Amino acid sequence: MRVALLTSSRADYSIYRPLIAKLHADPFFKLSIVAFGTHSSEKFGTTVQEIINDGFTVSHLIEFNQPSDSPGDISRNMAYTMESFTKIWETESFDWLIALGDRYEMFAAVFSAIPFSIKVAHISGGEITLGAIDNVFRDSITAAATLHFASTDVYAKRITQLKNTDQGVHNVGALSLDNLLQLQLLSIDDFEHKFGIPLSAPTILITVHPETVDYRSNEVYIKEVQKALLQLDSHQLLITMPNADTFGHVIREHWHQLKKERDGVFLYENLGTIGYLSAMKWCSFMMGNTSSGFVEAAMFPKWVVNLGDRQKGRIETPNILTVPFSADKILEAVDRIRLANQPAPIRIYGDGQAASKIVHILKKMK
Repeated sequence: MRVALLTSSRADYSIYRPLIAKLHADPFFKLSIVAFGTHSSEKFGTTVQEIINDGFTVSHLIEFNQPSDSPGDISRNMAYTMESFTKIWETESFDWLIALGDRYEMFAAVFSAIPFSIKVAHISGGEITLGAIDNVFRDSITAAATLHFASTDVYAKRITQLKNTDQGVHNVGALSLDNLLQLQLLSIDDFEHKFGIPLSAPTILITVHPETVDYRSNEVYIKEVQKALLQLDSHQLLITMPNADTFGHVIREHWHQLKKERDGVFLYENLGTIGYLSAMKWCSFMMGNTSSGFVEAAMFPKWVVNLGDRQKGRIETPNILTVPFSADKILEAVDRIRLANQPAPIRIYGDGQAASKIVHILKKMK
């Protein structure tokens, strides 16, 4: 089976990893990994190297071509992505295209394949993120896909509603759980040796992405977060930088300013899959508006201060405290976490066998 697997960033590759390993090892599949989006960008950590370091071959690398994160440059990047993928579809044949998630780059890549009648298998459909334009792209990829691999029953049912059929819809659980069960995470000492960050000290793991529906408010939002963090001097801050969304540079600028204004601030483009999950394991709690605060954090579980509306619509498990972008509300949530016990185990994202289930289903589609 000729399969083109599309990865556009550090975020989706870290989720894909267990599935890629199984497809790569199985002679039934002829796997072509197509890396695009921010993978080739030095600014975003040249994360294509992580794929190569894991022992996988990148069949096609589409160079990053987005001078800024303005709405115009994002639209132009979508057009560039469609044109770049068209050249691949014109010269190679595939039985299936595997796409994960909801990024605008992923939407462009998938929709460039439609005129070529390449069947699409979509991972992580059915989810809702009302504070991000990703919501539109995710549902559009669902409309284009034939196979759907959802992470929960709730999301599988929403796909069925969107498609008006349950044909091809499967709840396989979250691929992220496969990672947690299979990977050997770093000890506190090993993490400090590799990244120079002593996680033995109280640490907040932070990722804040722009709210792309109301992107003009992002500077106001990040100033409130910065104001709160200046008062949380009892914790060091491990911050992973935002992705290539509209006005993400505003958040980046304020993180660099925060690093100048207080001690104990560590900024990273890319910790890698093992590094990021290890940081999550050892941190005191998480803060931000990333999907990992919903899925991966539930698996440990970890307390999460979820900010704003970017992830509004996702399943909110009991470990998540959602607050607006307000310094006072953020500090109130942190005080609640300080007084709380460890969150109870959360089991809604499957059994850690999502990759095996996806491979099994794909084999039946030949």
